[in-house]
Amino acid sequence: MSGLVKATISNLDSGGSPIECMFNPRECTFSKVNQWTREKSSGANVADLEFSTGQPATLSMELFFDTFAAGEDVRKEYTDALWELMLVDDGLEDTKNKKSRPPYVHFQWGKSWSFDAVITNIQQSFTLFLPDGTPVRATMKVTFEQLKDEKLLPSQNPTSGGDGIERVWTVQEGDTLARIAHIHYGDSDRWRRIANANHLISVRDLRPGTVLLIPHG
Repeated sequence: MSGLVKATISNLDSGGSPIECMFNPRECTFSKVNQWTREKSSGANVADLEFSTGQPATLSMELFFDTFAAGEDVRKEYTDALWELMLVDDGLEDTKNKKSRPPYVHFQWGKSWSFDAVITNIQQSFTLFLPDGTPVRATMKVTFEQLKDEKLLPSQNPTSGGDGIERVWTVQEGDTLARIAHIHYGDSDRWRRIANANHLISVRDLRPGTVLLIPHG
């Protein structure tokens, strides 16, 4: 019998080791809002509806962390890493507006739960402390907002098809090598394979429209 698979949250821009949830969430809540408007119409009881736009889907969950047995600060051991994913990374500067942003993230739980997003909200509560005030138990309510329409990715970035030696990827605004590696290999740490194949020196300076070769495997 296989062991318990832990949910993880990864930084899609920098790669690195994913943040492993100490305990899996008890529930995950997905939500999505569509905006509809009613056409102006005189003499009608109910005006016709017209679709306006769809809002990104959101994923919300509550995570639990406890370091009481070890006597360690729960912030340093676990929760500070999640807060870091909401902070602006100066290295992620938009080439158009010259503004930086927090990183894109990926939530993964086994093979069935996968969500590329940004973190829009964190609420943290501390519920247990050591005699010196060190927090050792915390809950975090985390809300993720969908990054892109998943249905658009294949048509926007066609590959050469099959299991050949190489595929191609057309760089879009906001793309990073770590994110591209995650999409193709399921592992953001393998971005160096793409960088080496394309002889990239400045890995943070990806220009939209650039076609990258993606080595097989």
